[in-house]
Amino acid sequence: MDITVNILLTIATAATPLLIAAIGELVVERSGVLNLGVEGMMIMGAVGGFGAGYLTGSPWIGLLAAIIVGALFSLLFAVMTLSLATNQVATGLSLTLLGLGLSGMIGTSFVGQPGVRLPNLDIPGISSIPIVGKLIFGQDPVFYISIALTAAVMWFLFRTRTGLTLRSIGDSHTSAHALGIKVIRYRYLAVIFGGASAGLAGGHLSLVYTPQWVENMSAGRGWIALALVVFASWRPWRVLAGAYIFGAVWIGQLHAQAFGIPVPSQFLSSLPYLATIVVLVLISRNKRLTMMNTPASLGQPFVPDR
Repeated sequence: MDITVNILLTIATAATPLLIAAIGELVVERSGVLNLGVEGMMIMGAVGGFGAGYLTGSPWIGLLAAIIVGALFSLLFAVMTLSLATNQVATGLSLTLLGLGLSGMIGTSFVGQPGVRLPNLDIPGISSIPIVGKLIFGQDPVFYISIALTAAVMWFLFRTRTGLTLRSIGDSHTSAHALGIKVIRYRYLAVIFGGASAGLAGGHLSLVYTPQWVENMSAGRGWIALALVVFASWRPWRVLAGAYIFGAVWIGQLHAQAFGIPVPSQFLSSLPYLATIVVLVLISRNKRLTMMNTPASLGQPFVPDR
């Protein structure tokens, strides 16, 4: 039973950064913007969070720094694509490459340094309850933030006037502009929110999941987060389910290696990415499912009439 609880705890920890990054990107894409720079923003958040936490000794300051770094990095993407109307795909890919290279340069002095870890929640008398105590009341704080963030985004998109406006921009930015809606302003805010979420996900990697700095420690999680948005057909609750499915695959391959299952370790390590490819292929076969919730203006540049 203890082994099962520990496996479930590690699955939740592995799923948390995927969920946060995917929820942020979902809001961005609902506004009609396609940001492929999630991996770059996530790794920058990881190095920024670790650096701030290491220098101040406070993981909370590190987490705040990760959010700020991710938001600032996304602002670069927003200026390029929204103000200068550059190609969103090319700019997002460039942002990822920039983030990977810049984080490696910034984090050179942090390699091998002991990190500070964000402590798990500990409620006396409750966290010690068998099974339920650890699973529900003994997680790290970012886990609870991820669940609250998912619920908040779901409420915002489908229960508020502003959320309806954001979705209308994603469906037809031309019509929204004709109605007097500030399309660029809404998209700027959505992109910054997505960057802050990706930064928080990166901070979780270097302050909770593995409290140290390792170059390229995001290990493709940003790409998986992008795939999760499509997998979930742009629905927040499906992102939540998908993140935990992918988290289970990620942790499953690690435990399979630890248990000595006679399968090449290289194949086991590739399972999360293989699962991503399989899911995308299956989804692409069903065009109705793919088009059902896809924002019609996704990836299309918008230049307001002068």
